Amino acid sequence: MAVVEVVSYNGSPDVFAWKYPNSELGTWTQLIVNESQEAILFKGGKVCDVFQAGRHTLSTENIPILNNLVNLPFGGRSPFTAEVWFINKAFSLDIKWGTPSPIQVQDPKYKIFVPVRAFGQFGIQIEEPQKFLVKLVGNVAQFDKGSLLRYFRGVYLTKTKDAVSSYLIHKNISVLEINAYLDEISEFLNERIAPTFREYGIRLTSFFVNDINVPEDDNGVRKLKQALAKRAEMDIVGYNYQQERSFDTLEGAATNQGSMHGGLMGAGMGLGMGFGMGGSLGNQFNSLMQSINIREMKICPNCNSTLDKEARFCNNCGHDTLKKNQKKNKIKCSSCGAEMDEGSKFCMQCGNRYNSCVYCKADIPDGAAVCPVCGKKVPKACPGCGNILPENSKFCPACGYSAVKKCLACGKELDDNTRFCPECGTPVK
Repeated sequence: MAVVEVVSYNGSPDVFAWKYPNSELGTWTQLIVNESQEAILFKGGKVCDVFQAGRHTLSTENIPILNNLVNLPFGGRSPFTAEVWFINKAFSLDIKWGTPSPIQVQDPKYKIFVPVRAFGQFGIQIEEPQKFLVKLVGNVAQFDKGSLLRYFRGVYLTKTKDAVSSYLIHKNISVLEINAYLDEISEFLNERIAPTFREYGIRLTSFFVNDINVPEDDNGVRKLKQALAKRAEMDIVGYNYQQERSFDTLEGAATNQGSMHGGLMGAGMGLGMGFGMGGSLGNQFNSLMQSINIREMKICPNCNSTLDKEARFCNNCGHDTLKKNQKKNKIKCSSCGAEMDEGSKFCMQCGNRYNSCVYCKADIPDGAAVCPVCGKKVPKACPGCGNILPENSKFCPACGYSAVKKCLACGKELDDNTRFCPECGTPVK
């Protein structure tokens, strides 16, 4: 053993806690603590003393707790066993983190599941060295950045997944647009993760999300990007998906040698391309195709969509093209005589409220006892909600109110003009 031993640490700044390998220290040992460090002396698993920056001489005389533990009569020059830990209190701002495997999230805009990866860095400072050593470091000889990332991987992975999912849902944005919110997500994660680090004596000085991306080889992501690129192309050129499908169909027919209109279609398409992809193409090509397909196509009378001549129902609105006079029934306003549709609530001419007859849908004037069109008795209004009750109804279909008059004593059904219950004689109120 050297006469005077010098204990210090000048190693890598990536190490946050380091234990001096020799535990047998003689009195008069020189302990050198750098400006950004703090040294802690342990004896028997307990803290004997804490040393700040500077040069310190270790002896049983100037460490009273250690003197009581050693208690050897060697004139203050005896060796003693103790552990010296150096704690790095400097700021470490370049700790890299990332998600080792993609996080599966659902894109709220396009409704597909997308794997997401996140990367970034954070900074820390050891604020309470004793708590850091006791609760986190334990008996390992060295604690560095790798150890820190292993210990807290579950924390930042869980918080990152929650943050990304929350922003996608609450902001209603696509995964491909989330990089516009990196600052907000970084602040959100810093607030969520900092309390966990603080429990172990570590202060989280910053937490940054540098990038959130999706794997390029994922099948769903590749199809989504292709669709978005196609839509951008359509917006630039000036046509939509329906028109593109029509072009593809006509091109296929033009190249089909067995089609009777193949030559005409090919000529029409070539003529249309000569006029450009703008409005002139649409006008010239449309008139040509109308002359060719006059016997094969027809127009839906309800929504004006083009459909096959043999089709009965329109594939756009479901209209039955074989039935005639399918227009909605016109109803005359009982106040001004103007025509109204069945779905109307008020007359467009006079503003009179539409009181529909439950039998013929005619407009019944206010206070009328019978319908002026079908002559049937007007049902009563529900006392509970005002809804019109069909004839002989016992309960309101809207609110469940009982339209039957009953005796309060025995529950027997009564007529409207009954004054005494025929069953028990109770007066009817």
